[in-house]
Amino acid sequence: QVQLVESGGGLVQPGGSLRLSCVNSVNIFSFGSMGWYRQVPGKQRELVARITNGGNTNYADSVKGRFTISRENAKKTVYLQMNSLKPEDTAVYYCNAYSYKDFWGQGTQVTVSS
Repeated sequence: QVQLVESGGGLVQPGGSLRLSCVNSVNIFSFGSMGWYRQVPGKQRELVARITNGGNTNYADSVKGRFTISRENAKKTVYLQMNSLKPEDTAVYYCNAYSYKDFWGQGTQVTVSS
């Protein structure tokens, strides 16, 4: 059974950094891609960053140059390094794994505020 467990969220001041982690219960190469999405109340969940099996990455325009997605295969873990955080980055961040369907973690809150 696929389980995705996120950690690393919290409260940070504008300009600060956080690193999110997502541990997968199964080999991450079982999935075509893994990624991070975020959602704020009243809005649709949006893609933040994704990394494919082949190592290709793509990012939302709003986070390019500030966020970096990476993976550590042996630990079945995907990371999201978030730098230069802005208040508009405040959201619940969800880990996603896609194979024949989407799998989701429970989400971790990121709040950027002074």
